[in-house]
Amino acid sequence: MMAKAALIDAIALTDRGLLATQAQKQTILAAIANLEDFNPTPRPVEASNLLNGDWRLLYTTSKALLNLDRLPFCKLGQIYQSIRVDTASVYNIAEISGLPYLEGLVSVAAKFEPVSERRVQVKFERSIIGLQRLIEYNSPVTFIQQIEAGRKFPAIDVPIKSDQQQGWLDITYIDNDLRIGRGNEGSVFVLSKT
Repeated sequence: MMAKAALIDAIALTDRGLLATQAQKQTILAAIANLEDFNPTPRPVEASNLLNGDWRLLYTTSKALLNLDRLPFCKLGQIYQSIRVDTASVYNIAEISGLPYLEGLVSVAAKFEPVSERRVQVKFERSIIGLQRLIEYNSPVTFIQQIEAGRKFPAIDVPIKSDQQQGWLDITYIDNDLRIGRGNEGSVFVLSKT
């Protein structure tokens, strides 16, 4: 599909949005809106077979995520979002590199609840921030398995009061390998299935 290829080309050199110029951002938002018009899945929240799985962030306008790259001695690595439809769970994982042996991880675990055919309400439950070596992190899949098993990590591992941290996300496009979402803070997210 040409609209999908145009979006992938537009975001290719932006390092998930970190390097995007104002002109590129406008071009990308136009390409996103164009692709959303061709969403092959009219009821994305109900398409659990497409939604479920591990996703890698390709592009975002989220300042909260992009600002992780601005911390001293830190470089933002891969960002993942893993969705487990059967437990209505979502896990956001940002890998941080920097000084040798001090690679970090910023993760948030949340529950989601469908509120329409394309919107989910998200309630954040747990935040984990620490060094990958101490957490014994090697992949999002094994990390999530440890979270779901109830492991307490040697890190800043704290519960989040859900009445303080919640939001919503509209899934505006989803196919077998690409998903676009728009959040309550005006951010846009483009992710590919891993």
